[in-house]
Amino acid sequence: MSMRSFLEQMEAKGEVLHVKDEVSTNFEVPFIMKKFDNKGLILLFEKVKNYETKVAANVCGTRKRICTALNIDPNGLYSSLIEAWRSPQKPKTVEDGAVKEVVGKPNLSKIPVLTHFEKDAGPYITSAVIYAKSVDGSVGNVSVHRLQVLDDKHFAIRLVPRHLYKLWQMAKESGKDLDVSISIGVHPAVVLAASSPVPFGVNEFDVANALMDNGLTLVECERVDACAPAEAELILEGRISVTKEVIEGPFVDITGTYDIARKQPVVEVVGVMHREDYVYQALLPSGAEHRLLMGLPHEVLIWESVSKVVPKVNAVNLSLGGSGWLHAIISIEKQLEGDGKNALLAAFAAHPSLKHAVVVDSNIDVYDVSDVEWAIATRFQASEDLIIIENVRGSTLDSSADQETGLTTKMGVDATRPLTKPKGKFERAKVPVSKRAEEVARKLLGV
Repeated sequence: MSMRSFLEQMEAKGEVLHVKDEVSTNFEVPFIMKKFDNKGLILLFEKVKNYETKVAANVCGTRKRICTALNIDPNGLYSSLIEAWRSPQKPKTVEDGAVKEVVGKPNLSKIPVLTHFEKDAGPYITSAVIYAKSVDGSVGNVSVHRLQVLDDKHFAIRLVPRHLYKLWQMAKESGKDLDVSISIGVHPAVVLAASSPVPFGVNEFDVANALMDNGLTLVECERVDACAPAEAELILEGRISVTKEVIEGPFVDITGTYDIARKQPVVEVVGVMHREDYVYQALLPSGAEHRLLMGLPHEVLIWESVSKVVPKVNAVNLSLGGSGWLHAIISIEKQLEGDGKNALLAAFAAHPSLKHAVVVDSNIDVYDVSDVEWAIATRFQASEDLIIIENVRGSTLDSSADQETGLTTKMGVDATRPLTKPKGKFERAKVPVSKRAEEVARKLLGV
């Protein structure tokens, strides 16, 4: 299973838009990606200036498409992810794969890496799935990191203090650079698994394999001690230096604002493997695909956590306005007063980066901003239904938070119907529907 086979599947469904005009990697491809963000289409750039390689964008740009890639019903998405996290399955390692059609020396200038925004420090790879293992080989980790191109053989890598950072620190203590595989153009299940908040020690390739029903195969790299998906489009073999650091950034993150520049490790690229006619996968920073891949796994955490304190959670939405990261809207079945507040506290505990959360009743659509606003307008009293939590850890991606620690103030809004007040007061008015009126309305609407 590969990104290529998935693109063919989406082509058959009419979800691929072919861009046949020549465009440049320097702002032009990203400009078109941004113009088509939230349109739901995969973009395939067929003529990229100065390159023979095609560029695919927005591959995982909709929830529906992610569910199609995983071959699951949208209603079962959260439970399927949880099952894969809890019961990962080790994939097979094979001697050869499509990605080894060409094995050679690295030259990053031959790869159509995009420069996205006007103040970016330079070209960035944004869809890279990076694998590394501990010095003793007992722990493997797969995660997504941005890579700033420095020259033909070097990147700067942004290491947030999580699992790859921990492996890098362990390598630093041993005095040996950390071998990594950098895979670009992989099946959506691999990217989603690499974005998942599983515990240290769980190999995300195993999670991806569970999501793919044992459809993932790996190959060993030629020049570094690392593995990678056999059906990837492109693999770069590298070593993260434990001694060399450079200033990385500025670069646009999920909120659409510039992250600060800071010292980060250097990656030396020592080898390359790719398909003969590989397709380069691009991902627009702060775009729909970025928000989905980063936010969706944390929706699952919120759903699971809130499910433990209320009878039923209908839906969770890390909203567009909150950059798919900072704002959550949660629909619950409320049975007792206090359920809404318990749900809010559980959501904040499950997703520490969450800044503002709104809890609504089951008859409110969490994806309809007007519907949510109506619930706040008619069911919320600040003196009774507001939670303020001061001086707690949030997200450094929030421009208003402390940029070093992420210290912030969080707000929870309980916009569920108060059970102590007459139900009729909160009932939404309905117009009776006749078959004739419905037919007339449909005719007038042209549907």
